[in-house]
Amino acid sequence: MWVIRLKTKKWNCVWVALFVLGVVLLPVQTHAANITPIPDPPPSAGSYGLEATKPQPPPQTTATITTPNNGASFTTSPTTITGLCTQGLLIEIYDNGVLVGSANCTTGSFSVQITLFTGQNDLNIFQYDDLNQSSPDSNHITVTYNNSDFSAFGTLITLTSNYGRRAANPGETLTWPLLLSGGNGPYAFSIDWGDGKSPELKSQSLAGEVDISHVYSQSGIYKVVVKVTDVNGVSAILQLVAVANGKPAGTGTSSGNGNNSGKTIVTKVVWWPAVVTLVLALPSFWLGRRSELVSLHRKLEREMENYKEL
Repeated sequence: MWVIRLKTKKWNCVWVALFVLGVVLLPVQTHAANITPIPDPPPSAGSYGLEATKPQPPPQTTATITTPNNGASFTTSPTTITGLCTQGLLIEIYDNGVLVGSANCTTGSFSVQITLFTGQNDLNIFQYDDLNQSSPDSNHITVTYNNSDFSAFGTLITLTSNYGRRAANPGETLTWPLLLSGGNGPYAFSIDWGDGKSPELKSQSLAGEVDISHVYSQSGIYKVVVKVTDVNGVSAILQLVAVANGKPAGTGTSSGNGNNSGKTIVTKVVWWPAVVTLVLALPSFWLGRRSELVSLHRKLEREMENYKEL
């Protein structure tokens, strides 16, 4: 009898095991959902970052001044300097060795307004890449400025800077040091930062160092035009290039390895295996119990027959 019970209970254990597997180890399906990925948290205090710059050779091409022509004379200032440049580089214009304007070469040519010095002006241009590496010197153009109003208004104004390009992160203050000389104070400044906002106005009583500052809200490259006028109406102009770090607005960004960028895996539980297992498990218990009773009944019949024969 004990042997028969063991065999029937073995089948019951099998069905119980199947039931447990169906309930606990449910098969799952996955699918990709288009959702915005959560950005990485900023570095915490005490963390370390590593930044590297890939070396590259300096620009080999030179810019060319096309206008004005060599030997030209002017009676008014400012004047416009135009020429050819290498797309993607910064061009800086020097007059008698002093930076008088800069521009970003976006179309293979440039046009910059500069204020001339009284008398002879020796003009030349350098091009700079993102690593601030310079190209060879451009052609030299010599022009003359005959200031007919010099005696009437006094000293000519000059506005220069040691930086043709300055950069800052969006939302942070970009500060630009300028050098103002000549003229008679007080001086009035009008600064167009190139981001569509109204020109900034400021004043300064004396010539010397002047700091201008601005906060850009979006990444990009901006043309900055600074104009200064003294008490006698004599003016000067300085064109520069400001950079708000990062990709310009509207270009978009990407993350990940390309195939699953911007996606996450969502798990979906499938319940039908558990239901099927449960339906099959209930009859199995009844059949096992029925088989056990039948086996016991037959065993008792054989023992009774043996007893009668004795």
